[in-house]
Amino acid sequence: MQFSYDIHIHSALSPCSTLEMTPNNIINMAQIKKLNIISITDHNCMDNVKPIIKLGIKKDILVVPGIEVTSKEDVHLLCYFKDLVNGLNFSRKIYESLPNIKNNEIIFGEQVLYDEFDSIIGSLDKLLLNSSTYTIGEINELANYYNGIMVPAHIDRKSSGLLGVLGFIPKGLNIGSIEVSSIVQGEKIKSGLGDLNIIYNSDAHDLGSINEPIYFMNLKELTLKNVIGYLKGENP
Repeated sequence: MQFSYDIHIHSALSPCSTLEMTPNNIINMAQIKKLNIISITDHNCMDNVKPIIKLGIKKDILVVPGIEVTSKEDVHLLCYFKDLVNGLNFSRKIYESLPNIKNNEIIFGEQVLYDEFDSIIGSLDKLLLNSSTYTIGEINELANYYNGIMVPAHIDRKSSGLLGVLGFIPKGLNIGSIEVSSIVQGEKIKSGLGDLNIIYNSDAHDLGSINEPIYFMNLKELTLKNVIGYLKGENP
């Protein structure tokens, strides 16, 4: 079966996101756009994921626990998990590795924490836009340890993309999927990717940018296990 997805969305916890990116706004927009699968992938922290998962259950939208990690090499890497507990444990390690540089809200934006009713319950002081101390290989190993999967984000971007920064995909990562910014770019680089799945997400930082239902995963049924399996390159 085909299920529509957008698994690279930022909530207002990401300082580069707009404050309209609250849990209910995101879920409601995903429902309006008829998406079956979404993921909140804030920069280097998963602390807004839990309330969005709760809301997704009520709306029959599968919310995949996710995060966008910045590696030591300054490469953005999407990591997804089969369950929230493992994802949060991974997230804590990433957050703890960030330098103790306080966020300047005037320059970078707020880093807001919400509950499932869109009430603000706090904010994070440490700037989330910095690089972690983990290399690409170490992030991949850590994601696997916590029953997750790493997917290099927007690999074609000159800034923060795997190909843009390194110029190649390191051997030994054993990844099953990569994210490309556009179908045009995907067609350009597809020949050198072998059997890797190519996924296309919005990388939305505002509500209007969330994808329409134009990209699909072929899955036997809509479960976290099957989504992670798809991203690993396993047969649906």
